[in-house]
Amino acid sequence: MLKKKLFNNKGFTLVEIAIVLVIIGLLIGGILKGREMIKNAKIKRIVKTADELRATIMSFYDRYGVYPGDENKKDIPPEDRHNGNGDGKINTTDESKYVFEDLLKAGLISGDFNGTNFMQHVFGGDVYVQYTTVSGTKKHWIIFKNIPGDVGRIIDTKYDDGKDNSGSIRANKDYGNSQVYLYIEL
Repeated sequence: MLKKKLFNNKGFTLVEIAIVLVIIGLLIGGILKGREMIKNAKIKRIVKTADELRATIMSFYDRYGVYPGDENKKDIPPEDRHNGNGDGKINTTDESKYVFEDLLKAGLISGDFNGTNFMQHVFGGDVYVQYTTVSGTKKHWIIFKNIPGDVGRIIDTKYDDGKDNSGSIRANKDYGNSQVYLYIEL
């Protein structure tokens, strides 16, 4: 009787275990692929944001003859509450914040910008425009604050020269594994 009970114990066969392992592998593979797809979508969103912001700023410049944020003319754009110094450069933190308010007042963007805040990007950092020196080149840059280093490297490699200190896309430091400020020419 004791012998018979030992042989009646049921367990998993090797085939059943193999099937479970294959299913687990497929689930893990799907999750990893999904994460990669989300990351790629965010990378494309950063580039698209830069392109849209560049086009919007140049539309404002074409319409009013001054850069948003830097303008110091009455009612340009309509109902404007803040003015820059009118020197042709978006060169202060305040002027960088005024950019988004001016674009909003001109009807070129939507959002909640009141001259005291910046746009946010998909990785959670600020986006702003400023006339500053980056790797020896002084000009207007669209700046994405706190971009993951690997993302910065991917964007720079795909759309520019892949070097953090040259070209139209640059960073404040080597891409590495830390977060960087990504500078994209206006």
